[in-house]
Amino acid sequence: MDTTGKPFTIDKRLVYEAYKAVKSNGGAAGVDRQTIEQFDADLGRNLYKIWNRMSSGTYFPPPVLAVSIPKKSGGQRILGVPTVSDRIAQMVVKQLIEPDIDPIFLPDSYGYRPRKSALVHRFRETNQLWVDSQSRPHVVVSPDPELDGGSQWQRRGE
Repeated sequence: MDTTGKPFTIDKRLVYEAYKAVKSNGGAAGVDRQTIEQFDADLGRNLYKIWNRMSSGTYFPPPVLAVSIPKKSGGQRILGVPTVSDRIAQMVVKQLIEPDIDPIFLPDSYGYRPRKSALVHRFRETNQLWVDSQSRPHVVVSPDPELDGGSQWQRRGE
């Protein structure tokens, strides 16, 4: 029974577990420039603030920091870096909804799903995993390696 009087039931322990997951992932400071170490300095208050706003329905994510990163092919792409607090809030939501939503996906749907990999599935299914000269794995669509790049491809283990 919820005794907080809040419209959304979010266990404080879940917020702490989300914090631990975010901390283990590392990551840069967001638009507020607060690092995980700075967040840790007042951990109890910071986690309470996230829990209180989320369970009250008053949480609004702050803007993300736009960071330009180089592309392998040249040029730049913009990466959005959320604040530490927002990453924790996102993780809380992920942990709350994932157990209910994951079973809805089709068995061969792999994008952004826990413990799912299309590459590993394809390899197990067809044993057609190839590695290019930069040691990047590739799934071979054609059964003939000559049609997929010739001598630059090597079968893993050969």
